Amino acid sequence: MIKRIGILTGGGDCPGLNPVIRAVVKTAIEKYGMSVVGFKNGYKGLYNNETVELTLENTSGILHRGGTILFSSNKDNLFDYLVPDENGNMVKKNVSHVGVENIKKNNVDAMIIIGGDGTLTSGRDFARLGVPVIGVPKTIDNDLSSTDTTFGFDTAVGVAAEALDRIHTTAESHHRIITVEIMGRYAGFLGLSAGIAGGADVILIPEIPYDINKVADHIKNRIANGKEFSVVAVAEGAKSVTGEVVIQKVIENSPDPVRLGGIAQKVAEDLEQMVGLEARATILGHIQRGGTPSSADRILSTRYGVAAVELAMAGKFGNMVALKDNQMTYASLEDVIGANKAVDPNGELVQAAKAIGTCFGD
Repeated sequence: MIKRIGILTGGGDCPGLNPVIRAVVKTAIEKYGMSVVGFKNGYKGLYNNETVELTLENTSGILHRGGTILFSSNKDNLFDYLVPDENGNMVKKNVSHVGVENIKKNNVDAMIIIGGDGTLTSGRDFARLGVPVIGVPKTIDNDLSSTDTTFGFDTAVGVAAEALDRIHTTAESHHRIITVEIMGRYAGFLGLSAGIAGGADVILIPEIPYDINKVADHIKNRIANGKEFSVVAVAEGAKSVTGEVVIQKVIENSPDPVRLGGIAQKVAEDLEQMVGLEARATILGHIQRGGTPSSADRILSTRYGVAAVELAMAGKFGNMVALKDNQMTYASLEDVIGANKAVDPNGELVQAAKAIGTCFGD
């Protein structure tokens, strides 16, 4: 019988994390009479046993709050964790047993782990050690293949689309090309959806390698037709037909060391030379991940949180809650990890954008 649930949030912050936490706590306490403990700062907090008792009182009023009241970390993998050796040198070791011990110390009967691919990979590995784990998918990139939609995506699309709306007026007023860099890593769902919603004239995504000459020709045609400006939505993982992506930096001690960034600046510089209009780049960055979750994400997050508790109560551990055909279901963590989805270049959404004259540089 489950009497106590543990919960942690890992990876990048995301609109909707707090509504998931709230839903877990309210369902566990009000429906089943259980208690809930939160591990702060992701897996780092699990290692250091940094905990907070989660109650109806301290989770009240967090439905509309962005971020996570449990805080997070995207650098800590307890199966490959930096610790000092006997000489004081920092070395990587498997310290997952410490996490297992702390779960037991807190009398946790089931762990609900909220995160993206990296966080859920460790969740799967803890499940292999016998920890009763339920995963909840979290990413604004919407690239997890086992669920139709991840919470946070709708909010991020809305933020990016509003930014494109605002950029449009400046681009038109000054006869400029403005490129807008949108998150999403190696998946183009965020860039594609925001680009369409924000009326971008050009959308560049990783799944459709672009030819900068074709992009320039499209903008020149717009100028010839009296449109002396263009707005270009560029997914951060977009690549040219030569296969290059632009990397901002590499963080060696991170489980996911590559940080993309800078593609909008490169595209702006190239287009300015090729077209002749002044070009500027805008990088939205973490603005897309912060702030109040949309109503759609609040609803979806609540459904995920409730479903996670119900899955735990059914004893279906080693699984991740998922949304399929607007129904809550689940998928094995073994099948979820590494099985990311990508935009279909021939899919209906891309074809709809092309039908209204959007250029993808192909």
